Amino acid sequence: MGEINRNARQIMAQVVSNKRVGQYHQLIINIGDVAQHCKPGNFVAINVGGDTSRMILRRAFAISRVSVSSVSGGTMELIVAPHGQGSMWLCSQHEGSVLDVVVPLGTAFGIPTEPVQVLLVGGGYGSAPLFGLAEVLKARGCRVDMLLGASTASKIYAPMEGKRAVNSLRIYTEDATMGQMGRVTDPIQALIQDLDIAVIYSCGPMPMLAAIDAITRGSDVIHQCAVEESMACGIGVCMTCVLPTIDGEGNIAMLRSCIDGPVMDGEKVMWDKVGKGL
Repeated sequence: MGEINRNARQIMAQVVSNKRVGQYHQLIINIGDVAQHCKPGNFVAINVGGDTSRMILRRAFAISRVSVSSVSGGTMELIVAPHGQGSMWLCSQHEGSVLDVVVPLGTAFGIPTEPVQVLLVGGGYGSAPLFGLAEVLKARGCRVDMLLGASTASKIYAPMEGKRAVNSLRIYTEDATMGQMGRVTDPIQALIQDLDIAVIYSCGPMPMLAAIDAITRGSDVIHQCAVEESMACGIGVCMTCVLPTIDGEGNIAMLRSCIDGPVMDGEKVMWDKVGKGL
């Protein structure tokens, strides 16, 4: 599958548990020794719908975190919102169900070689992968602060878990039903100054990622974002998930979210061109 997916394998994986968490489902899936190759930012492509389904394309889901065990080999956690046909089918799978998965896929978050101040910014259930990332960053000695945001309280995923995972947590909802009223991007500029932030890691809706880039662009703050683009194949073949990017020399390229991402340097994405073509 290429250099970026050199550890990816197609396996039959058993669902260990499926729990409802607010508006979302938390699925724990046994992936054996493949778990040791999964890193924060990777995703999994799952064959959905069953043997008689007309849904022939796999669905891509971000890996929230992995757990390595000497007994089972390892498991991965997925946080899924039952919106489309594929995600609703996945959320209906019970303990013991077997899934056809390809894992791990995509480019992971870059981890600092030395301890630095980092800020994690998550929107809705897209924030789930940040919890596993927080554990890795804290093990590296980084101070980890987190912002979680959504339109309303019910769309904030696991706020108590987020609080346990980081040094400080701030929550913003647009209707003020949890935390402070406003957008999750509102306090970022001040926090960069107050906490001497070196790296921002973000997961969530594309407009949120673009708003963070507008704050960090041209500064010394590195912005690593996990882009949300629909992926038909997940392995770089179909070219349906391309994003317009530009490098430091002004060279423009259409990069594939599934291979060149989903984690990208926010400053390289041409946010004003996303979804509009070049």
